[in-house]
Amino acid sequence: MNPLLEQIPSPQGLRELPRSELKQVAKRLRQFLLETVSQTGGHLSSCLGTVELTVALHTVFQTPEDRLVWDVGHQAYPHKILTGRGHRFATLRKKDGLSGFLKREESPYDTFGAGHSSTSISAGLGMAVAASLTQSQRQVVAIIGDGAMTAGMAYEALNNGGVLDANLLVILNDNEMSISPNVGAVSRYLTRLLSNPLYNSMREGAGQALRMVPPLRELAKKAEEGVKGLVSPGLLFEEMGFTYYGPIDGHDLDSLLPTLENLKKIKGPRLLHVITRKGKGFAPAELDPCGYHGVTPFDPRNGAMHKSSVLSYTQVFGDWLCDKAAKEAKLVGITPAMREGSGLVRFEQLFPERYFDVGIAEQHAVTFAAGLACEGFHPVVAIYSTFLQRAYDQLLHDVAIQNLPVLFAVDRAGIVGADGATHQGAFDIAFSRCIPNVAILAPKDAQEMRDMLNTGFAHAGPVLVRYPRGAAAGSIQDPDVSRVLPWGKGELLRRGKRLAILSFGTRAADAMIAGEALDATVVNMRFIKPLDTELLTDLLADHAAFLTVEEGVRMGGAGSAVAEYFLEQGEHPMLRILGLPDQFIEHGESNLWLAELGLDAVGIENAGRALLARLEQSGSGA
Repeated sequence: MNPLLEQIPSPQGLRELPRSELKQVAKRLRQFLLETVSQTGGHLSSCLGTVELTVALHTVFQTPEDRLVWDVGHQAYPHKILTGRGHRFATLRKKDGLSGFLKREESPYDTFGAGHSSTSISAGLGMAVAASLTQSQRQVVAIIGDGAMTAGMAYEALNNGGVLDANLLVILNDNEMSISPNVGAVSRYLTRLLSNPLYNSMREGAGQALRMVPPLRELAKKAEEGVKGLVSPGLLFEEMGFTYYGPIDGHDLDSLLPTLENLKKIKGPRLLHVITRKGKGFAPAELDPCGYHGVTPFDPRNGAMHKSSVLSYTQVFGDWLCDKAAKEAKLVGITPAMREGSGLVRFEQLFPERYFDVGIAEQHAVTFAAGLACEGFHPVVAIYSTFLQRAYDQLLHDVAIQNLPVLFAVDRAGIVGADGATHQGAFDIAFSRCIPNVAILAPKDAQEMRDMLNTGFAHAGPVLVRYPRGAAAGSIQDPDVSRVLPWGKGELLRRGKRLAILSFGTRAADAMIAGEALDATVVNMRFIKPLDTELLTDLLADHAAFLTVEEGVRMGGAGSAVAEYFLEQGEHPMLRILGLPDQFIEHGESNLWLAELGLDAVGIENAGRALLARLEQSGSGA
């Protein structure tokens, strides 16, 4: 057992300690967090910022009976450690190990699981209403970051919560950061108080002075509310029905503990504004909270991280975007708060007037792009596959119906590895393929990805170019050439016999290895929609079996498109679809999952051999 971990009590143990010892608990918790995450990688700076807050919450509230609802989970590693999972932290984000997010099946202390932001107030409100309906005295606390407050869902929940008068405490963990630097009017509104020391002095000074005169007590209350309305960020929340408290120092247990004790006794919807610092207690993370938001293993003495020199698909996109913008004055880049993750840092530096970070607001990002497209601009929306799910109606209703030229750079498509079920790019093919006017392209390597981005940009309607996380196959041969691919046409990689392997995306290299072993035809389909039906018809003439391969769900995916075409033509070749099964894929190394799911070279070859064996058994092996 780790000596540090032995000194970190359980929530019940926290509540039995003298309050004077809790600062040492927080110190040990922060040290253990640094020690373990430096070995495993994971989310760091957000978690360092919530150490004292986590200690205070588990001390004051009777968890797990009282519900703590953490938003996303980026800030919840201290919560995991305190609730009996520290001994498993060496397995963090590994296959069959501890999840990097909250999971209800992992612990009774994880009251709500989520990998997308801004859900905590809605979920907490539901739990608070449930407590009311069952006449339970249970407390419900939703902890949400200020970055997550840029999403409309948070305000939908606040709007409803104020009307319901639910017994819900919302803690706004304000560190002036989301994943990328926080943006927008709401962010400026929340930070106004921090830059205006007038607020506290006027509120306290004026109110206390008037209270000294008994006949003026009511006037004192009104004066205090008036001053608060002029300079306080709390006015917005109070107008929505939440009593606002704060801001207070989220690293000061002497302030946090009595404040939470007092708020625990107050009923109804209330919001506590807590100021924290991302990366607290670790100088490199305090200086660069973005860089230490999600980390690979690093040296805990100086924060040094290994920087990979391998070209990633995200870098291919970022470089293409900058090169294309230099030639296309109407190109604009849009991201929903994922500047670093989507590779837009250099684009923002070179073209700040054409760079738009809209905050954690995927729905708005897509409709904003649609509005720009209506006025003759050509928007490029850089978005993760998992986050595009949140903007499905906008993709369908605002972009596709109007057939607007919006290019979606869909990052993290397919297996994403350590982030697990909430972040797998499993569904984008299936949910977008059914939408009229939408084209879907999947590159096999770095050069083809660049060519596909050019092809999608040149198209007159909405286009999704989907690509995976991590190292790009191949290299960029001609960065200065704006090559456009033949629309809707696949690429024959290898001519073989009897069996045709149709690869959609970056499984092409493994498909080629399998094709060589099986003497099979291998096709890089390139286009999921429109499908190259002419090529499929040609292959039907001398191939009795087909194997499709994709990093997406089988149900409704690219393989389904092939099956639909064969049925429409009255053709019935042997067909097997390789892809993701009808289950949520948990966290773990991508290569391990690809092997287990039969999507690596060995799995493709085995599937091909099984098809050929069936051909032989059916007498169609000639």
